[in-house]
Amino acid sequence: MKVKLICRACLSVFLACCWANPAARAQESPAFRRFLQTAISPDGASVAWVEETLGANGGVTGSAIFVQDLRAPESKPHRISAAADGSSADEDTIAWTPDSRRLAFLSDAGGREQSQFYVADVEGKGIRQLTHLTGSLAAPAWSPDGTTLAFLFTENAPRADPLMPMAEETGVIAQKVYEQRLAVVDLASDKIRQLSPADVYVYEFDWSPDGKSFAAIAAHGAGDANWYVAQLYTLSLEGGSLQPVYKPKWQIAVPRWSPDGQSIAFIEGLMSDQGFTGGDIYVVPRNGGQARDITPGIPVSPAGIYWRSPDKIHFTADVDGQVEISTVELANSKTAPLWTGTGVITDGFWGGTAISLSGDGRNAAAIYDSWEKPPEIWAGPVGNWKQITYDNSNMHPVWGEMKSLHWTSDGMKVQGWLMYPKDYDPARRYPMVVEAHGGPAGTQHTGWPEEFFNTMELSAQGYFVFYPNPRGSFGEGESFTQGNVKDFGYGDFRDIMAGVDEVLRTVPVDSNRMGITGWSYGGYMTMWAVTQTNRFRAAVAGAGLVNWQSYYGENDIDEWMIPYFGASVYDDPAIYARSAPITFIKNVKTPTLVLVGERDGECPAPQSREFWHALKTQGVETELVIYPGEGHVFNQPDHGRDAMARLTQWFDHYLKAGSSSATTH
Repeated sequence: MKVKLICRACLSVFLACCWANPAARAQESPAFRRFLQTAISPDGASVAWVEETLGANGGVTGSAIFVQDLRAPESKPHRISAAADGSSADEDTIAWTPDSRRLAFLSDAGGREQSQFYVADVEGKGIRQLTHLTGSLAAPAWSPDGTTLAFLFTENAPRADPLMPMAEETGVIAQKVYEQRLAVVDLASDKIRQLSPADVYVYEFDWSPDGKSFAAIAAHGAGDANWYVAQLYTLSLEGGSLQPVYKPKWQIAVPRWSPDGQSIAFIEGLMSDQGFTGGDIYVVPRNGGQARDITPGIPVSPAGIYWRSPDKIHFTADVDGQVEISTVELANSKTAPLWTGTGVITDGFWGGTAISLSGDGRNAAAIYDSWEKPPEIWAGPVGNWKQITYDNSNMHPVWGEMKSLHWTSDGMKVQGWLMYPKDYDPARRYPMVVEAHGGPAGTQHTGWPEEFFNTMELSAQGYFVFYPNPRGSFGEGESFTQGNVKDFGYGDFRDIMAGVDEVLRTVPVDSNRMGITGWSYGGYMTMWAVTQTNRFRAAVAGAGLVNWQSYYGENDIDEWMIPYFGASVYDDPAIYARSAPITFIKNVKTPTLVLVGERDGECPAPQSREFWHALKTQGVETELVIYPGEGHVFNQPDHGRDAMARLTQWFDHYLKAGSSSATTH
């Protein structure tokens, strides 16, 4: 197995898929490029990015690193590679030195089974291998003086991400813990040291301004599950001593040391997945003490932190289905937006809302895309950036228009996105499919669809597609995100159904031809919906959860459930049963297709089988498809295409059979 960093995908990122409709297969053309990461140099003069490389038949062959001189935008970008021929290596995970002269990056040029860190100058010369390790290497970051590279290292890691397929379990089962440790390599001596203790899993870190220590989010025990109980520590560079700084109530992410070295900022909130962040911004003294919420009650969900001075922070955020870059003053918590837009901005593939910022904070780089524009690299002054790449200029939407929709539910404002059918005619009536997003702490954006579970395709086939952001989602503030604690399937489901009613009031959707679908938490919400209402005539549940009580002991990330349910299933089984579709399974009449990966560790296949078995026993039309060797996200394109084809055929059969896809109003 090739071991390298794979960015963690949120349970909410199941907007993407492989195309099943030939008319909608524009993304499979050999010209399409997927961007995996971007980073602007500290001096703002250059931007680097990682993009997938394609073979002659259009298939992905790896990834490559490019650098563009922003001072000469007419010049062509050049490639940086550790491979002698510049074409055979898979290379990614970039980090600029503080002086903007060199880049660290991962490359498997030395052997296809293992990526290692290399360093090269900005022209791609003077290439030097820094590591000779076996395992997963990730998150490179240079010391302030540029003499030491820190990174995360998991020795002999069996898989790079919990979304990947779990290892087969046979024989005597005993948990083997692979700790991700903070390591450093000194450029002068090539000496590598693992700093953090062997029994501690480090998730994120940041160098102190003086280069003598780190802020780290870490936990004892297995990494996949224990991120949900991780704490903030400092770790010394010399002695490797780990000192506790802050024990949070919720989850914490993106630790960032202040420029004066006196405090550490981080985001704390109810989060479903590492890498997809939302909450409030807190600041705590470097040696511990009272943490202060500097964004109390803010009606957005901060996702990234960028110190501009000891008294001011820039941050990225999800807000009302859109994305935003703002600033907050520590003294008075005053916030002000710098830029707001639709679509998605990120600095890494399947990453959260984020940018790469230059040292003086004046320039930024991001991967930007929307339902109208495919992914490209953008860079320049914040709020006035320019498009740098045009790799996907021949890609055009094959779906209809996307519009933001607002409604009220239980007295709260709720937002969602409504995609119109391609070639929409207001004089006709259409079927509609609702997609419940995963998470539950996630949000539906309007980005260009990627490569898994792309329901935008249904628009090209004559459907409205509704993407609600009910309570529990990011984008409306932390109290809204916490709105479904101990209440899965109740308030959030009312929000979705109130949104459905608003759609019916607004556009010509045939109320007798509605379906629902979703993946992960969206799969759970689909299973839940058909136990609560018969308004949907068809459903497709992807990687869902039918029985919270049995799920607790089956999944590989059980710690995530404690913040939501308030106790373990062994201490309060009733609260789990209250939100379990299996409790109300006798109510189901809706034909339901069930899809899942064979070795899904986050939403195990037995959950889908239990739901399918219950429907089959009761005579409800159903079908179960278990995809061999797949985890929570499918790796094999053929499986993605098959899943989407089955979804489309299922909805066509139950929502279009006996009528045209659009009948006269």
